[in-house]
Amino acid sequence: MIRTSIRRAVVPGFAVLALALTGCGSNSDSAGGSDGGSGSGSLSGTLSGGGSSAQDAAQQAWRAGFQSANSGVTVNYDPVGSGSGRENFISKAYSFAGSDSAINDDEGELTKAKERCGGDDPVEVPVYVSPIAVIYNLPGVDQLQLDAKTVADIFNGKITKWNDAAIASQNDGVDLPDTTITPVHRSDDSGTTDNFTQYLSAAGDGAWTYDPDGVWPIKGGEAGEGTSGMVAAVKGGEGTIGYADESQAGGLGIVSLKVGEEYNAPSAEGAAKALAVSKPADTASATMMPYDVDRTTTESGAYPLILVSYELACQTYSDANEAALVQGYLSYMVSDEGQQAAAENAGSAPLDSSIAEQAQKIVGAISAG
Repeated sequence: MIRTSIRRAVVPGFAVLALALTGCGSNSDSAGGSDGGSGSGSLSGTLSGGGSSAQDAAQQAWRAGFQSANSGVTVNYDPVGSGSGRENFISKAYSFAGSDSAINDDEGELTKAKERCGGDDPVEVPVYVSPIAVIYNLPGVDQLQLDAKTVADIFNGKITKWNDAAIASQNDGVDLPDTTITPVHRSDDSGTTDNFTQYLSAAGDGAWTYDPDGVWPIKGGEAGEGTSGMVAAVKGGEGTIGYADESQAGGLGIVSLKVGEEYNAPSAEGAAKALAVSKPADTASATMMPYDVDRTTTESGAYPLILVSYELACQTYSDANEAALVQGYLSYMVSDEGQQAAAENAGSAPLDSSIAEQAQKIVGAISAG
């Protein structure tokens, strides 16, 4: 287990929202057994979910902790990527899904999720806050500093050599080779890509001309499927550069990004500071807690290239045991114990108490109906 020292940063919570939780039908044959709460030991059955590959290390810790407290339960989590996770939740293949992007109606997904949940808003709570690292493979270069515009110009193909003047000017004293830069992107519909392109679009000083999206907008180039595929592709070629959840950077070089007048490496503390200056999104509701992350903050110590990863579920399920399993597992994720387990295993920033309390109220009300 990876041990990471985490300092709880103060993050402003959502205003207390009235929980008008009404019926939301769903059928599933993924669970069976008796009802019971998290830690009661009385739950049983199999709970299936999936989605965000960035959540994978945290999900491993959550599954271990929850199954230890509920020996009759098996939780399956398939890190297929956020887009596939949302699709499988909407189709009812999954009882819950992890997504590194808040669900919206750009592709009609929010409408479909409401239909899947009987017409009501889905449950959408933040469970995992983590920095996204810009990772690179350049032997002999152990430290690298870049601003958002330079990162954008690398990934849009304008900067093609590692000793380009735009890179050299930010890295005095670093011996940069005349090596061709090979950008690597995710091949799947990815919340990490969505967050990365949000950052490039907002902070790149006009260098990134594509709309933020979970699907990489530039045709061709080297790609990897999922977080593990991305990391493997960057490791596999000299001169490569990519982006991945910092917890899974795998010993590769990590870029320090310019924030204001300083360059900050990715950290849980920096991610929490970035979230602290961010606001709830317009789609927030009694059961949905999305954030609009401030990608252009100049707050000292902040690291704005972050993902706020969410769990999606329904307010009610037609199968009582499925409801109990979803309620129990998501309650464990947002509990103090679950957040600390994720912090230790994945280096994430634990939810501030105000956010955790609101999330606990929302998932604690999941029921059969």
